[in-house]
Amino acid sequence: MYCGITNVPLNIAHVHPRSWGGSDRVSNLVLACIPCNETKSNHPVEEFAPKRAADILKRAKAPLRDAAAVNSTRWALWRALDAILPTHTASGGRTKWNRTRCGLPKTHTSDALAVGKLDAITETVTTVLVAGCAGRGTHTRTRSDKHGFPRLHMPRQKQFFGYATGDLVRAVVPTGKKQGTHTGRVAVRATGSFNITTTHGTVQGIRHKHVRLLQRADGYAYTTQPERARTAAA
Repeated sequence: MYCGITNVPLNIAHVHPRSWGGSDRVSNLVLACIPCNETKSNHPVEEFAPKRAADILKRAKAPLRDAAAVNSTRWALWRALDAILPTHTASGGRTKWNRTRCGLPKTHTSDALAVGKLDAITETVTTVLVAGCAGRGTHTRTRSDKHGFPRLHMPRQKQFFGYATGDLVRAVVPTGKKQGTHTGRVAVRATGSFNITTTHGTVQGIRHKHVRLLQRADGYAYTTQPERARTAAA
């Protein structure tokens, strides 16, 4: 915090020295490199780091109500769950320790595998499901051109032939240029000629009679992607 250096061992330092009545509250603590911490000693921060003092003091006065709300909520959640069935908690430090000793990369999947008390991680996943917010369409009734003028009107009707834009479908086309099986999100048209966005791109002009519903649109888009897979054991 005092000199801005990175990638060095750090100490926890007191902004207002303890010898002057400074407390051990989080609001009075900052990270400092060892030379800065030793040099500052019990000097006021305004004297030791005059150029950064204003920012340091501002951060120290920042309210901690958000952190307090998170801490209160997580313990209330744990007590509620523990009343239903035995529930155990673990720290982020334990997760990192488990992941590191098993030689796993830093990913969300690896962290999920390494949570809590465990002896070994012998296998990881190779493919993960990714869910992203896709929305539920738009309320606009027109599409505009580059000048902002309306160029076409959108229909009030959202479903055509039993399908709505965003539904997950599978189309099996027996013949023609689009022959094959196409699975993905559908964009419906009143004409019955649908577009299906697959992992390989968008296939246009699929007749509705070839389409079968897999899942109704729920506001999310689901895709899969490869995950770095490694095998590790303790």
